[in-house]
Amino acid sequence: MSHRVILVGAGNIAHTHAEAVAAQGDRARVVAVVDVDADRLAAFGAKHDVAGLYTRYEEALDREEADGVVLCTPPSLHRGQALAAIRQGRHVLCEKPPTLSLAALDDIIAAERGGPARFATVFQQRFGGGAAQLRELLAAGALGRPTFAVCHTLWFREPEYFVVAWRGRWETEGGGPTMGHGIHQMDLLLSVLGPWREVTSVATRLARETNTEDLSAALITFESGAIASVVNSLLSPVQTSYLRFDFDRATVELSHYDGYGDANWIVTGAPGHEAEIDERWAAGRRGARSGHAAQLRAYLDALDAGVAPPVTSADARATLELVAAIYASAFTGRPVRRGEIDAMSPFYRDMSGEMAPWPDRK
Repeated sequence: MSHRVILVGAGNIAHTHAEAVAAQGDRARVVAVVDVDADRLAAFGAKHDVAGLYTRYEEALDREEADGVVLCTPPSLHRGQALAAIRQGRHVLCEKPPTLSLAALDDIIAAERGGPARFATVFQQRFGGGAAQLRELLAAGALGRPTFAVCHTLWFREPEYFVVAWRGRWETEGGGPTMGHGIHQMDLLLSVLGPWREVTSVATRLARETNTEDLSAALITFESGAIASVVNSLLSPVQTSYLRFDFDRATVELSHYDGYGDANWIVTGAPGHEAEIDERWAAGRRGARSGHAAQLRAYLDALDAGVAPPVTSADARATLELVAAIYASAFTGRPVRRGEIDAMSPFYRDMSGEMAPWPDRK
């Protein structure tokens, strides 16, 4: 079955998605692209050989026969664009963050219940072979129980990065590096360690002319009892994404920037378990790089099988709830438990809770 896709947005990340679709061969095809910038739209269409070019999203939905849409637009547009597609029965694959708030994501979840269309979020770090292998070994009991983890997204963004009008503002980006950058690694962390129980955090704005934070740090306790240290920074000149998982029988480390393969993983058996761990890791599933193409392949597999595509709206909500809890803990100065941010919480509809302890910068 060949799936017909509408790409919404023709910016940098849309090119990545167009290449991911092309990598699927005959399984998928981009039939239309939408962008408000007519010149950028024309250039995109010429580069990727797409005939359907639209400056109005609604027109593309009305005129194109497509199975689904891929949202490559700024976060503030995701809720409305997703709802429009779902109400027409089109599946949605949405760039992170899925929405600006838990309330907006709950609107999408409610819309899903009314029909066949499904909403999935782009969290491509879940889909590398190493991450899949780690989850399988943990589930099989080969690693023992998890005890401690590190999840550090240490990136660097020059002040010029925030010249783009929607960046660095609560009302259009939903947050700083916690929401827009580290969310990928935190999602991978949750996909391995499962539900979290409580978070204690700090967030600050040290150096960038933004309304959002440029640095956050958190300690997360999981339902398993494991504890994780999480740091999200845009002020780190030596850039790395580093995850470490300590288990009873092994330490598993992943160092990369924005995508990984086999060479990015280091697995070290605990004393007395070295040979066993080396053998189990070497025998496992290997070779698949993380990335948009890997997630799209899994996405199409799910659609062909008639099941909900990964990452489901429920999966994305768990990750978005953790982001909201990090902000809530930082701005209220107390621990926040999973499930605490309900419709009565100021952090349910706004990641800042309108409580960021620094003045807006216009």
